[in-house]
Amino acid sequence: MKIDDLAKETGEWLRGTGAESDIVISTRIRLARNVSAFPFLTRADAKERARVEAFVRGKIEGNRTTPKLGYLALGDLSAVERMLLVERHLISRELAASKGDGGVAIAKDESVSVMVNEEDHLRIQVIHSGFQPSETWEQASAVDDGLGKKIPFAFHPEFGFLTACPTNVGTGMRISVLLHLPALVLTKQIEKVFHALERITFTVRGLYGEGTQASGDFYQISNRVTLGKAEEDLVGDMKNVVPEIVRFERTWRERLLKENKVKLEDRIWRAWAVLTNARSISSEETLEYLSFVRLGVHLGLLDRVDTKGVNELFLFTQPGHLQKSSGKVLEADERDAARADLIRRRLGAG
Repeated sequence: MKIDDLAKETGEWLRGTGAESDIVISTRIRLARNVSAFPFLTRADAKERARVEAFVRGKIEGNRTTPKLGYLALGDLSAVERMLLVERHLISRELAASKGDGGVAIAKDESVSVMVNEEDHLRIQVIHSGFQPSETWEQASAVDDGLGKKIPFAFHPEFGFLTACPTNVGTGMRISVLLHLPALVLTKQIEKVFHALERITFTVRGLYGEGTQASGDFYQISNRVTLGKAEEDLVGDMKNVVPEIVRFERTWRERLLKENKVKLEDRIWRAWAVLTNARSISSEETLEYLSFVRLGVHLGLLDRVDTKGVNELFLFTQPGHLQKSSGKVLEADERDAARADLIRRRLGAG
């Protein structure tokens, strides 16, 4: 696999398809696994870490998984290329910043990826566009079973899968959904959602997961507890919770449209005007204005771009993608100018 091939397209999860895709950007399931023959990475030295990477890479490359996975070794990637993989949700910020042997195996459509030597020996991830918890779990389970036939996972009959962090012990599973909630933010209803989720042991994070703040009205919610719960229970919990958030967001979108249509249209078209005319624009501004444009598209107030086009701009305007596209490292002001130029070209503004 070549990272240049990834940079040219977006993954399946950003195509704007799947159930509730106007509000639910993606559904992701991540499984933490460790190889029984090796120490956890928290206790492993550089040589043991290298042995883990070589062992797991060999099993992945020699395994007939569906879909087929191509492998990228971290040592072969530049800082910009690592950043690009983080922006595509294919590796974590922790893995991108790590030293020593590690890597990631990725499916061509990016629906499946396997991080090697992050916090655990393996982090199996499946991600799909829209709200697809059952389908995402079915594929994650199939990939897990396939790799489990070749790799002896650390497992305890009472505690389940053993992981570096105690909060992941059991299923080792995190299910998360990325939501676009501009109406709840505009109407200051979002705090009610946060409090409700906290009471039922869900975690709310930003666009790039743990340790990140919300940007562009995007919020990632995930289960907090895995021990003592079966995978089907975790999927069921998400299937119960997300439709309620979607309903709440839609209610407030309709209310805004009914009670403050002119003001809402003004916000949307001002965002469009900035994006199509700016000569320099930051990542934060871009996410803010694209959020309004995306809302306008789904409310039928703006028809000059589609969901896929907006979603692609969220990705291609990120720092790693801009620098990879330019073929060089860019200073902040250079990135802002390149970002504005890319947006104008993509939106047909010249």
